[in-house]
Amino acid sequence: MDILLEGLKKAFLMVVSLDAEVLSISLLTLRVTLTATAISMVLGIAAGTAVALNEFPGRSIVVGLINTGMGVPPVVVGLITTLLLWRHGLLGEFGLLYTPTAIVIAQVLIAAPMVTGITLSSLQQIPKGFRLQILALGASRAQMLWYLYREARLPLLAAVMAGFGSVISEVGAAIMVGGNIRGHTRVLTTATVMETSRGNFDLAIALGVILMAMAFTVNYLLSHLQQKSRLK
Repeated sequence: MDILLEGLKKAFLMVVSLDAEVLSISLLTLRVTLTATAISMVLGIAAGTAVALNEFPGRSIVVGLINTGMGVPPVVVGLITTLLLWRHGLLGEFGLLYTPTAIVIAQVLIAAPMVTGITLSSLQQIPKGFRLQILALGASRAQMLWYLYREARLPLLAAVMAGFGSVISEVGAAIMVGGNIRGHTRVLTTATVMETSRGNFDLAIALGVILMAMAFTVNYLLSHLQQKSRLK
């Protein structure tokens, strides 16, 4: 209990004193996770929509792959990303390994299948007749998609929250592709793991508290938007 209280105290002092290193780590965490979430949202909603609204050979296999991707362990994603970005890998010539961009790529590979799967499920719940009725009334395909997204806006926002939650809490892939380099690729999750391994439990708790506060703030904003949409 004393360690927990000391960690909470240290977290408060770090925040009010604007500790330079913690501020840098927190801002990098926000930049990486929000970027990965935004990319995953665009790719996931587009892919989920394409699969939900179209029939094609092998569709059941694609759906199965999407559902499998939702449960792939982050360390496996980290391994795949590392192999891709390694100097002799497919993307090795770009020198992205051990950079924030590498972390974003790994997190997109984690979150995008989740957003895709939830989008696919939510759009499949809308009766096909609803789509046909919209088109019959003279709407273009773009207008039809807009109405479908409005109809499924609550689960779509849930998909974004799920994607954000999966990347802000991720640690294995971030360490593997980012290297936890101080001042360069160290984020809150990897810093917490490092301080815990060193026995600096008070500092680890403080970093964990800041991470939880950050996650709560973003999820609260998304939840507020979701509940406002529910009332419309």
